[in-house]
Amino acid sequence: MTLLNQSKMTKLFKLCSLSVVVCFLSNSRITAQITENRWRIEPNGSIYWNIEKSKLPHTDHIEMSGQQVSVWLNYTVDTTGRFQLSRTLVFPSFRMKPNDTHASFMYTVKDQDLPRFFIDGKPLKEDIINGRHFSNLPQQTTGIYQYGIMQIGSKLKKEGTLLLERYLYPSVDKPLAIETFVFINKDSKPVKLEMEYAFRELKTDTSRSVNGPHSFICKTINNGLKWVQPGDSVSFSVEYQAVKNGSIEKQVNVEAEKLARKNRVKALSSLLQLQTPDMLLNTSFAFAKLRATESIFLTKGGPMHAPGGLSYYGAIWANDQAEYVNPFFGMLGDSLASQSAINSYRLFAGYMNPSYKPIPSSIVAEGDDYWNGAGDRGDQAMIAYGAARFALTYGKKETAEQLWPLIEWCLEYCDRKKNAEGVIASDSDELEGRFPAGKANLCTSTLYYDALLSAALLSTSLHLDTKIALNYRSKAETLKNAIENYFGAKVEGFNTYRYYKENEVLRSWICLPLTVDILDRKKETIDALRSTRLWTPDGLATQAGDKTFWDRSTLYALRGMLAAGETEKSMDYLTYYSQRRLLGEHVPYPVEAFPEGNQRHLSAESGLYCRIYTEGLFGIRPTGLNQFKMTPHLPQNWPFMSLKNIRAFNTVFDLTVKRKTKDEIEIDVIQNGKKKVYFIKSGEDLTITL
Repeated sequence: MTLLNQSKMTKLFKLCSLSVVVCFLSNSRITAQITENRWRIEPNGSIYWNIEKSKLPHTDHIEMSGQQVSVWLNYTVDTTGRFQLSRTLVFPSFRMKPNDTHASFMYTVKDQDLPRFFIDGKPLKEDIINGRHFSNLPQQTTGIYQYGIMQIGSKLKKEGTLLLERYLYPSVDKPLAIETFVFINKDSKPVKLEMEYAFRELKTDTSRSVNGPHSFICKTINNGLKWVQPGDSVSFSVEYQAVKNGSIEKQVNVEAEKLARKNRVKALSSLLQLQTPDMLLNTSFAFAKLRATESIFLTKGGPMHAPGGLSYYGAIWANDQAEYVNPFFGMLGDSLASQSAINSYRLFAGYMNPSYKPIPSSIVAEGDDYWNGAGDRGDQAMIAYGAARFALTYGKKETAEQLWPLIEWCLEYCDRKKNAEGVIASDSDELEGRFPAGKANLCTSTLYYDALLSAALLSTSLHLDTKIALNYRSKAETLKNAIENYFGAKVEGFNTYRYYKENEVLRSWICLPLTVDILDRKKETIDALRSTRLWTPDGLATQAGDKTFWDRSTLYALRGMLAAGETEKSMDYLTYYSQRRLLGEHVPYPVEAFPEGNQRHLSAESGLYCRIYTEGLFGIRPTGLNQFKMTPHLPQNWPFMSLKNIRAFNTVFDLTVKRKTKDEIEIDVIQNGKKKVYFIKSGEDLTITL
């Protein structure tokens, strides 16, 4: 992350460490109240929780991923400052039986499973006898850092003469995670430290594993007795590794693994950098970018982006991957992310058929099987929408040509599902029956509408018959009218949309038309989204009057409100949401849902968060393989906003929006060292050809 000048940066860090704007609603108007954050932003781009100055107890969980492992950490700091940790290791390419969506090999390691440490001959590990705690060396946790590596600091002696720093992270490219313990001697005397040797292997039975048995190894590294001189430190590590049947355990170089993880985080940080005067939003974007991109696993079916959350690995979905995160990957420019996007569309394309039976909602088990338990959720609209946007943004003709047959097939499928009123029928939606969706829902028709427009632009870029683009544009215009006639309605006093024909209460997905430039009902739709009926402390309720929320609809709504030009209203909500997710009680990423899943950090939602900025704030809409339209929405109190190192449209460029006067905006595009300057009025569109 590129930082602002030091004086401005220091002020921003102080602001982000002290307070958070907590929003509540009264008569649909937003009000601000100041309260303390649990976390603060650090100058190096990480976030830090100062435990010694916090309200306790506190429990949270976080997920981190590499190409062959995911690490889910559930941690608690009790009222005395003691730290407890449960580690669940997930290995997506190690399959269990039955080989379905949830069949990844996994093990949980708790603190009591670790080897013991001795300090001057006394055990650090606490014993519990008859419910009473006995330890001569209680740990006092001082703070936790997070940004790709979790670092926990603690004092092992009350006077602070012996410190412990613990580091946890996944390997970038191995089925391996590492936990390192660094002891620091602040005393004037040497300290004797020892970690017991431990080697534990757990092996599955062949009846439960695919191509098993699989082994899980928990093993100490650099164990033994060591003297630590004053001012010096010593480290011990524990590895958590999975080994396939017939394979040899990998030898682990701890420093090399840690450096590789740091370099992966640094490489992702350098891509598509958001630079604004708001350090909170810059940091939230950087964190979401990491979570969206780290959760890509190497499988026998190719690289697969997967949601995670202890449930969803080695598999892809028409919504999470095809619709949510892949269009962002087209803008990001990370090689592995782009490969995973192309591979996901390749896998979906394998289910195209001449009779137009629906493509499955999900392809699971590393590509060996599929899941379609909710029927047609509008999956073809999701795939066409995401594939067309990705192809345009990625900007490579050969890739677009590969994806075109899939896009064309999905559009034809949707056209065949058109009902008598001209909207698209589907069995359910992405919530798979959790909430009613009728026989035709707003989500499916809206995504199909945008897919038609993208396909028209893509066909022109590929120099296909001009009749194709004309046909798709004509269908889009007809569908737009049908959406208005079928879904447009007065719901709970707002002239907005009903989610399905029989719908009589407000639903969060009324935001979708705003994201595809259908703005006929934008004012009252935005009023409905901001009303007490839908907006809650955790964003949008899925349905008015219900406690359930799914972040995906809030993320779409924030993007749509910005894209509709409601900049100042939207920024209050975006700031509130970002601060709650990055610095609040459950951090540091967007979440999936609650109460289902207990707010898992599913990775595709982080991709949706990043799209709030690229498609909402900057208003970028791909219009060709080397061309995009943008409608920037620069907040009134910002002099500038930039996206640096954009690797999209088959090139690399920087994009900066500056305020010249109250009504005039300057847009600078730097490509190949050359700068082009454009001037537009606030709210106007600009088409840029690269």
